[in-house]
Amino acid sequence: MKQPPYDVFPEIISNEIILREIQIEDVKDIVEISFYDSRPASTVEDAITMQEKINLDYLNGSSIHWGIVDKQTNSIVGTLGYYRGLDKGVGELGCVLKSNFRGKGFMTLAMTLAIEFGIKNIGLKEIIAITTTQNHSAVKLLERLNFVKTRKLEEDEIEYKYVNIA
Repeated sequence: MKQPPYDVFPEIISNEIILREIQIEDVKDIVEISFYDSRPASTVEDAITMQEKINLDYLNGSSIHWGIVDKQTNSIVGTLGYYRGLDKGVGELGCVLKSNFRGKGFMTLAMTLAIEFGIKNIGLKEIIAITTTQNHSAVKLLERLNFVKTRKLEEDEIEYKYVNIA
């Protein structure tokens, strides 16, 4: 199992998207989708502080977080990454997409690439995702990607587990 950080930040390239490291100059474009510990950013400064914490988590080996770049426009349309549990072979996969890019297949492809990376490169034995019961798009996405509902958490959150790991 090879946990972060890596000698070179892993970039994952497909025909349509690139998963790459988020640079500080990117942050102004993703304020609306910047979160840390479930708290959203309200300003560019908040988002920069959050990205600095995300980068520190990566350097400490507890997470890896990519920007999802649309190859046609070279702009970041969303983010995703693994959080918590990497040292135990578990990855909690979280994601967020800018609203004007939803429903276009970006997150399906990004999640597929991240799942493959988690299994092959990090050596994850379990991948989980947590969403709310009201987030119907996320529920459909997770189910389409072979996640199954494993348990109800506090309030209206549900945990899903990826089931294709051998």
